[in-house]
Amino acid sequence: MSSKRGLQLNKVVLLGRTFEEYCGYFLLEPQKLAGKHVLDVGGGVSSFTAEANARGIPATSVDPIYTLSTAEIAQRAGPDLDHVIEAVRDLPTYRWTTYRNPEHVRDLRERALKSFLHDYPLHRERYVAASLPHLPFSEGVFDLTLVSYFLFVYQDHFDYEFHRAAILELMRVTSGELRIYPTVTFEAEQSAHLSRLRHDPACRELHFEEVRTNFEFLVNSNSFLRITRHA
Repeated sequence: MSSKRGLQLNKVVLLGRTFEEYCGYFLLEPQKLAGKHVLDVGGGVSSFTAEANARGIPATSVDPIYTLSTAEIAQRAGPDLDHVIEAVRDLPTYRWTTYRNPEHVRDLRERALKSFLHDYPLHRERYVAASLPHLPFSEGVFDLTLVSYFLFVYQDHFDYEFHRAAILELMRVTSGELRIYPTVTFEAEQSAHLSRLRHDPACRELHFEEVRTNFEFLVNSNSFLRITRHA
């Protein structure tokens, strides 16, 4: 019998998150992002890229699902959303303060998906099909790179070596800073990979800083990791 208390997933699920939610995750100030090139890694069906570009923020999203058609993505997204909403209802690893209830979460996820599905076929150039730890971008082309609900949280699916290679690749394409949210697993526990990264010789040129926020749904997820290069 499993002793795990958190959300149990056998794959990376396809859930959409809104621009406003990203602002909460990463303490983004939209007015300061105008003109900055932003990369959303593992963006999936989130509406961040669509909403950011509408605000004059040149954002790009990268995800392996962008090899699929709009209809194929929509067909996959529905069951993933249904599964997660039902799964999190009674789990002790979620705190219902930021979101009122599961129906509130579903509303936001559906809103993000609708916006994504509208933008995706119109602006395919914003949506690049690729998978970590290899990205098809030149060095330092993005001012800010964001990773939400992929690294660390899926610790059981991706080992330490993957995380290290992914972060080094993300920093290769980023001239400014990389922000990763959350830093805990679905068990609401700090990822074991984080401490190893801080002490890994391969990451000696990188500075790791946990930044506290007021956003918390998954318990203990009220911070993001900011990675920059040492001066």
